[in-house]
Amino acid sequence: MTFSKITGISAAIVLATGMMAAAQDQPMGFFVTSTGMGNGADLGGLEGADAHCASLAEAAGTTGRTWRAYLSTQEEGKRGVSARYRIGTGPWYNANSELVAVDLDELHLSPNIIKRTAVDETGARINGVGDSPNEHDILTGSMSDGMAYFPWVEGDKTCSNWTSSGEGSATVGHHDRHGGGNTSWNAAHDSRGCSQENLQGTGGAGLFYCFAAD
Repeated sequence: MTFSKITGISAAIVLATGMMAAAQDQPMGFFVTSTGMGNGADLGGLEGADAHCASLAEAAGTTGRTWRAYLSTQEEGKRGVSARYRIGTGPWYNANSELVAVDLDELHLSPNIIKRTAVDETGARINGVGDSPNEHDILTGSMSDGMAYFPWVEGDKTCSNWTSSGEGSATVGHHDRHGGGNTSWNAAHDSRGCSQENLQGTGGAGLFYCFAAD
């Protein structure tokens, strides 16, 4: 083998090693909560949901980041808070250093959110279609573009802005992109109610997405 071939092979190995190291070094910036808050869709509002994201991330060893739940709200007479504009600008990697999206446009047009990548804060997969129990309904209260619903849209889409565990409904997405004829990760259908039992009845567990907004 010639010196030039050896040099070329060595360079390729160094490049591949560097790329692998870079991928492994990416900090977690996205996860699905491993657990809900135990009270259906009553998350204590946006502040309570954000705090839950931060608590789970820190328990998993990710510190020093600003965490936001991917949740929208509804308000009378005007548009509420939109999940799209709560979560920073990206890029976001999961706990296994896999790229989920480079920016907001990719996140809402062609994200790498599937069962393999939509993992919890420890890197473990969330149950989806075919698993028992199925827990692929992820709370969002959002339209497919990540925006809050218009004020004239009828019906509760956010379980009273994430304070109800009884009456109401919430828009959910499917983290595994399967089931119900709709493959949306953030706007697949509405829940049948806001209680833990209601959420479980359609394939959910009160889980939601968390993004690093810093």
